[in-house]
Amino acid sequence: MPTITSNARSRSEHFEPEPALDPSEQRRLRGHLEQIDYAAYAANRTVVGQAIGRTELHKFEKLAVATAHARAKWVAAAVQMTESASALTPDQTTQLGTLRRAFEELSEAYDAMRRMVERGYLSYQPRG
Repeated sequence: MPTITSNARSRSEHFEPEPALDPSEQRRLRGHLEQIDYAAYAANRTVVGQAIGRTELHKFEKLAVATAHARAKWVAAAVQMTESASALTPDQTTQLGTLRRAFEELSEAYDAMRRMVERGYLSYQPRG
């Protein structure tokens, strides 16, 4: 069952057999689920590999720098907007929301690319 965290859904990735199943049925079900998981793995490896290709440290560095710039721009805008004692205008609030979403999207993309390497969907070439 999905667990809702701050702004993301986290799913349990552990097979939990039904207590009513006998051991042979549990093994058979585990085998089916492994086949399903492998199909998803193979699809991700093919599609992600074609879309992104081999990844190297410089791709992570560029994405990290872009994410840092987006974060800095968002926070700097918030600081600048709150210099006066007046409340934010609706336009300022919209602008901050846009800047925050840009940061969050880049941050999520970085995390996703890292997970793709971790799961073997992307081939990682370290500097050598």
